[in-house]
Order: sequence, then structure tokens, then C-alpha cells
Amino acid sequence: MLHPSYVELIDHVNNVNRENGDPEIMSRYTLVMAVAKRARDLVNGADMMVPDETNGRMLAQAVREMDEEKLGIVIREPEVAAEAETANLADVDLSTSIEEE
Repeated sequence: MLHPSYVELIDHVNNVNRENGDPEIMSRYTLVMAVAKRARDLVNGADMMVPDETNGRMLAQAVREMDEEKLGIVIREPEVAAEAETANLADVDLSTSIEEE
């Protein structure tokens, strides 16, 4: 059995989110993606938020940080810039026919 379980880990993350005023998460996929992102940050040299008792296993360290309520998960909305770029495109009238000369 995994410890902590997904349910326990989501509860710990949501405790942090409630303290920070962020929305709660319910998706295991979101949790897995956040743990993987945090593990990548640790591999790239980010400071650990709890002492390393995982013998350098960064994925386990990321789970441990979330389990000890050091990390929350904030879902950011996709950038609106892509919509703004398409809004600035010139309007094209497709109803006119092209006349040959």
C-alpha cells in the first residue's frame, strides 16, 4: 500500500490551499503532475523544504514535502495571449469570389 495514499496527499495539499485562499484540487492527475514538477525542480537544484530522508530520491522527496503540508497546488488559467493574437488578425471576407484577369 502506498503511503501516503492519494486521498491523504490531496487532503494535505488542500489544507495548504485553504490556508492560502486557493481553490481545492480533486484530481489525482493534477496531483501526479504537481509532484513530478516539484521533483524536477529538486533535480535542478531547488532548495528542499523538509530534510532529505529519501537518500536522494527526488520524487519521494516531493511527495514528502506535500505530505508535510509544505506545498500546495495552484491551477493557473491558460494564457489569454493566444486569444488576443487571433483577435488582432485581419478579418477575411470569404464570400467574395476571385475574378480571373
